Amino acid sequence: MAQAETATGKAGEAATTAMPRVPNFWDPQATVEKPSRRIVAIRFLTSPDFPPFNFIAPDGRLSGFNVDLAREICETLSAECTIQLRPFADLGRSLEENRGDAIVAGIGISAENRKRFSFSDIYLRFPGRFAALKTAMPDPDRGGLAGKWVAVVANSAHEAFLHAFFSDARIAAYQTRQEALAALKAGKVDAYFGDGMTLGFWLESTQADGCCTFAGGAFLDSTFFGQGMAVALAPRNETLRTAINYALRRIHDSGRYEELYLRYFPISFF
Repeated sequence: MAQAETATGKAGEAATTAMPRVPNFWDPQATVEKPSRRIVAIRFLTSPDFPPFNFIAPDGRLSGFNVDLAREICETLSAECTIQLRPFADLGRSLEENRGDAIVAGIGISAENRKRFSFSDIYLRFPGRFAALKTAMPDPDRGGLAGKWVAVVANSAHEAFLHAFFSDARIAAYQTRQEALAALKAGKVDAYFGDGMTLGFWLESTQADGCCTFAGGAFLDSTFFGQGMAVALAPRNETLRTAINYALRRIHDSGRYEELYLRYFPISFF
């Protein structure tokens, strides 16, 4: 069995085993080009209904991981920053009509979208993760799932990944994520496999009630789980793309990315 790209090295690394794992998507050997001219202002576009990435907080303030990252980009570049709200379906058209300069809202990096947009460097990816009862933790990284029952959502990318890389496990496909997680909590299965981010929130929720924890490492595979999140820009806006890539790297290297990540994901899904 081959493990897809794991959360070590470029994909993600931990400062110590006791500290939360904060992902690192930037190659330390890569040279990041400084913008050739100053970016005076950036008009970001986002949607208001995708927590924890972009949402309206109870105090009415626009908040979220994407929103705060956009603000950090502007601060790094000493650029004036505006963040405009649009329905998600209207974001691409708003960019094409020059009502904004960049989209920070989780536009998928697909072959079809590459015809409409250019993309910055990836700043977040979504690994698949296993969870298990704290009282009985198989080790997926060392063949511990052979013959074990693993709950997963039926017809999902995560089920396809299990068939491809964990064919020695016994796969229990449920119609909904809630049913699959309930089966894990009740001890009807030995493990659950799904999106690491949402799984992390569930592990800390009252629904989980402290039953379970992550088991094994994080699995990254763009074929199954997508390429991740990046800022979307107009195809010919290379100057801004270069500037945003420079800012993203500076934000990471300064430690501000780690602070931002742990602000919104205190239970790291890496």
